[in-house]
Amino acid sequence: MLYYLRITGQFIRASFQQEMAYPANFAISLLHSGLNLLTGVLGIIVLFNQVETVQGWTFASTLAILGVYLTMNALRGVFISPSLDSLAGMDGDIWTGKLDYVLLRPADIQFLASFRHWRPYALLDLLLGIGVMVVAAAQLQTTLTLTQIASFMVLLAVGLVVMYALLLAFAGLVFWSPGFLFGWVFDGLFQMARYPVSLYPEGIRLILTWVVPIGVMTTVPAQALTGDLPPAVAVGSVLLGLGLLVGATVLFRTGVRRYSSASS
Repeated sequence: MLYYLRITGQFIRASFQQEMAYPANFAISLLHSGLNLLTGVLGIIVLFNQVETVQGWTFASTLAILGVYLTMNALRGVFISPSLDSLAGMDGDIWTGKLDYVLLRPADIQFLASFRHWRPYALLDLLLGIGVMVVAAAQLQTTLTLTQIASFMVLLAVGLVVMYALLLAFAGLVFWSPGFLFGWVFDGLFQMARYPVSLYPEGIRLILTWVVPIGVMTTVPAQALTGDLPPAVAVGSVLLGLGLLVGATVLFRTGVRRYSSASS
């Protein structure tokens, strides 16, 4: 365990050094973060200038979902996407054959695929996401209890596990179809996670709940924060997260065994 913690520290240090070598990236990241926040907040403001509630969702609770979305997207950008994209993305290790050298390293392949690259500037998005959640909590008309806060933290972690499991599974599928970027499918669907799942038509709602459960990543934690989450949904989300993590791990490791090396 200590061995992998030391390696992770080395990965983070190297990623920071690489990012700081390009100061212009900071300005670009700051602009992107600001625009992402602005468009999300403006969309909610325009909507709730017309109505007071939508499918039971108020301005404050919808703002909480936006905050969770920004936080999840930031955590994804910090380490999940940079690492998995370097493996299964465009010009990734699978495409170029560099996975040969990764497999020779004295560390678990799933660990390397998950924590090898970090993007420090995504921490800006994380701060913005946390800020939006704090504002949303202040807008709620009830005082948050310790139970609500604890449930929110647990389900936020579950949402992160679900996101990681889905992206790991999509990375594993690339071993079967190297010419298809499965991560792009997730990118398109995850944009819809900034709004409550219940706002979408029934067919789309079923997809976002059972096929690619992005509702578990954002809507469920927001419901825990506002105190509107049924206990059965909370338990089901935890079980779903564990099940997806196990399934994604099996799929990914099966895919790695299919890899035939660039030299064969």
